Amino acid sequence: MSLHHLPLGQAALRAPGAAPMRSWPLHTAAATRMLEQAAQAALPPHTLMQRAALALARWLRALYPHGRHIWVAAGPGNNGGDGLLAAALWQQWAHSEGLLDRTVTVTWTGSEAHLPPDAAYALAMARQAGVRIQPDVPAHFDVAVDALLGLGSRPEPPRELAACLDLLRRSPQPVLHVDLPSGLAPDTGTWFGQIHTPDSSPSPTVGPRHTLALLTLKPGLFTGLGRDLAGDLWWDDLDVASSPDHPPTAWLQTGGTETEATARRPHTSHKGSHGDVLVLGGQGLAQDGSAMVGAALLAARAALHAGAGRVFVGLLDGGQQMLDPQQPELMFRTPEHWIDDAASTFGAAGVAVVCGCGGGTAVEQVLPDVLRHSTALVLDADALNAVARRGDLQELLRRRSETAGVSTILTPHPLEAARLLGCTTEQVQQDRLATAQRLAERYQAVVVLKGSGTVICAPGTLPCVNATGNARLATGGTGDVLAGLLGARLAAPPATGPAALVAAQAVAEHGLLADRWPEGETLTASRLSRAASSPPAAR
Repeated sequence: MSLHHLPLGQAALRAPGAAPMRSWPLHTAAATRMLEQAAQAALPPHTLMQRAALALARWLRALYPHGRHIWVAAGPGNNGGDGLLAAALWQQWAHSEGLLDRTVTVTWTGSEAHLPPDAAYALAMARQAGVRIQPDVPAHFDVAVDALLGLGSRPEPPRELAACLDLLRRSPQPVLHVDLPSGLAPDTGTWFGQIHTPDSSPSPTVGPRHTLALLTLKPGLFTGLGRDLAGDLWWDDLDVASSPDHPPTAWLQTGGTETEATARRPHTSHKGSHGDVLVLGGQGLAQDGSAMVGAALLAARAALHAGAGRVFVGLLDGGQQMLDPQQPELMFRTPEHWIDDAASTFGAAGVAVVCGCGGGTAVEQVLPDVLRHSTALVLDADALNAVARRGDLQELLRRRSETAGVSTILTPHPLEAARLLGCTTEQVQQDRLATAQRLAERYQAVVVLKGSGTVICAPGTLPCVNATGNARLATGGTGDVLAGLLGARLAAPPATGPAALVAAQAVAEHGLLADRWPEGETLTASRLSRAASSPPAAR
């Protein structure tokens, strides 16, 4: 069997150097069940469960070799069967090695009258091995194994699971989840664990958490609440290979790449060889008394540090700034300077336009020309809000895809995505992958739906979930830094591939900077923008 440790978040720090970019297949619950059924039809009875139990038993033994009292919370289905059969193996190993102080207790919530064949076999093996099986939860344990629901998580778990779910959620002891944290929706990363207790919210865990995904990786482990609930993630494919008959439904991207700014450049290159970025944003005070110049400057600084040869800033609504004292390399132009000859400025080769960062309502004045004439475009923040308000801008955005060689990247956070789709933020978060696909198809653009497990999607393609990044990015301005980084990558010649690939690489790089951030040092957007000039592995 092939056991993989997914280098997510802080786990990526364990490997020296930059983790290589890698894509992992993701399968929904329905696709996983189809793959499971096909494998079971081709194998002797109980083979898959035997493989899963052996993987689980070995995994627990490797992680917690000195655990004396293991508690297994086993549900009524095959996820519970995995736990029961693994408990039988632990019990047998303890006896054969003379470890008389090692005990295994299973809280089993099933009914023998309604057991699937595999689970019935596992129950018989556990009893034969002398595993202690009881209906209530133990008073003490060293390590807990969550084998309650797994892929069978649903909005209303049975009432009899409430005590186990609550104890697993609150336990300060290590918890190992089998396949999925019970209560996590496998396809969306939303929380299904509504149990019949006064407080059933998925509060932050209080002890170490690990998840061993079995057979396939599920999208819900990597977006929404999945990252927080799953903890340290491993995957065992149980020696079942995916096939064209059971293709993935999304992709997970792990690792990062060396930044273009630090890659070797030809000695004959010059500032015009590495792309121009034009940042339009930063509404001044004149429009409505709210100035957001900092957002445009953060995007521009990030683009410069990410390797753009030249970066220009056009402040909206009468901004009078002519110099950024912290970054004097930035060049300022009035938006009118570009719009007067929009076709040659916005559409020139090697030019990427980043529009919307801190643009307020003033951005609406420049958006029609930007949408008509820019070849490479990143729409962020208030530019997206303007598109959501105006049908004519939506039509201009959609029509961009009709021109060959044009690239458009939208970077909404969940509220902006909700505005673009005319729905609620809650609806966006209920299925982030589907939301990104809907946005990409509606506006015929690459979409970067920001949040926990940022989703990247292009029209007609499977979504990609980014595995880098952490809560350090939850501070004002880091989205502007991402927009500038995207602009630099779009502008950089030679062409680095489709816009969706460029976006995925830039998002991974942005998140990896946060993952590599020095412990004890505060991450601010201004510091993050400067960090874009150094490869994450070197920080």
